[in-house]
Amino acid sequence: MLSWQLRTPREPKAGSLESVMARSERPLSPHLQIYRWYLTMALSIVHRATGMAMALGLLLFTWWLLALAGGPETFATVEAVKDSWIGVLVLFGYTFVLFFHLGNGIRHLVWDAGYGFDVQVAFHSGLAVLAFAGAMTVLVWLVIAIAG
Repeated sequence: MLSWQLRTPREPKAGSLESVMARSERPLSPHLQIYRWYLTMALSIVHRATGMAMALGLLLFTWWLLALAGGPETFATVEAVKDSWIGVLVLFGYTFVLFFHLGNGIRHLVWDAGYGFDVQVAFHSGLAVLAFAGAMTVLVWLVIAIAG
């Protein structure tokens, strides 16, 4: 039979790693206040945030599709929101989110293959992802503006 016992805390042995850690002034578990921020760390966090933003964007896309199926009046309402300054700003940001997530996802695939872990390569690939996302966002919106 299995028996469950509660273990009482014990004092660490003198000179052990546990005793050194118990006497130290630093926190027992690391947190964001003690890490030095690096570009790769920030881009990893932003990659997760862009994944969530894309899920929210799918809700907007669903709203647009439902309005399309709902008839001309409903669709006109959604188009008015989309064509407002806030709608254009949201779509511009969503375009950047899509391209950033795409570029950073490819970067992670390269990492999964075992390449690009050198500090300088990781930093420069992060800059390349930002440049790619920015350039593609501007290019898409230039095409939209030219097409009218």
